[in-house]
Amino acid sequence: MKQFLVFIRKEFFHVFRDRRTLLIMFGLPLVQIVLFGYALTSEVKNITLTVIDNSRDENSRQLVNKIRSSSYFVVDESSIDYNDVLAAFRKGSAKCALIFPAGFGNDLLHQGKAQIQILTDGSDPNTAKTVVNYISSITTAYQHEISRQRPLKYLIIPEPRMLYNEEGNGSLNFIPGVMALVLMIVCTALTSVSVVREKETGTMEILLVSPFKPLLVLIAKAVPYLILSLLNIIMILLLAVFVLNVTIKGSIILLFLESMLFIITCLSFGLMISNTTNSQQTALLLSMMGLMIPTMIFTGFMFPLENMPKIFQLISNLVPSRWYFLIIKAVMLKGLGFKYIWKETLVLLAMTLILLTIALKKFKTRLS
Repeated sequence: MKQFLVFIRKEFFHVFRDRRTLLIMFGLPLVQIVLFGYALTSEVKNITLTVIDNSRDENSRQLVNKIRSSSYFVVDESSIDYNDVLAAFRKGSAKCALIFPAGFGNDLLHQGKAQIQILTDGSDPNTAKTVVNYISSITTAYQHEISRQRPLKYLIIPEPRMLYNEEGNGSLNFIPGVMALVLMIVCTALTSVSVVREKETGTMEILLVSPFKPLLVLIAKAVPYLILSLLNIIMILLLAVFVLNVTIKGSIILLFLESMLFIITCLSFGLMISNTTNSQQTALLLSMMGLMIPTMIFTGFMFPLENMPKIFQLISNLVPSRWYFLIIKAVMLKGLGFKYIWKETLVLLAMTLILLTIALKKFKTRLS
């Protein structure tokens, strides 16, 4: 164990004497958290809209048909009640719901106005605001249509509510996304050059004749980046809370444990790349450029996955950051517990075991 700790200390020296590594590790997250937190917006379409029609009259059916005929929504007319809808939001199976009160058509005809409730998932504020605007626009068009047919003016009043984000803070969706992006890119990129660096500097022979097993060598190279990445998580969360006014609603312990699992997944990915390449340039190209675009596209925080063709939605399941993004949104923004994220956790755990196994098998104990 003493020799193992000495080996880890050597890896820390490698990190701290390289200013470029420190800039990537701590400078990149700082820049991205500010840029993404303030500047990024997105468009939505093909959103599944859960409709609860407690009125079941002609007017409610006409309005639902108007919404269904648009290209923005896929209407799901469920027979569930209000409490089941909230449970669906907690599980992540619903993102928006439209609720008609009993007597909607009667109120519209006799009182000249009626109300509908729009529930949206405020943990994704841009999508939530866009959904509210779309439904409000369709509702306004329907009002004008029925007002032309009848002598009285009718008024339908939407009552939107953003679950988990009542203030409509636009930074809420990007903080989990930036966390996933930064950890995926930084951890993988820095770890991917660790073994290759030893090959290029000629010190791999010393590692191969050391009494360490290959697994301990890989672990020793990953431990410094694990610790520094956890410090990164703390820095990002502090920026989110004190600069972007984001409230952490869930368990801090669960948040850190899930982040640690994702960091280990990224480190395993980096070690696998490092053991299958022979130059630092190739390793950096694969880890940074090769992973940045898939992470930004297929995670879901920049571009809604619902907009994509089915084949790309299936491909997104292979990107680890997609599952971590879902976990962080559930824990950090919705305040949910482990029972709502255990499936995503198992996926990350399985990916970690597979990547570590490949990295260990690809670690060559003999130089060619």
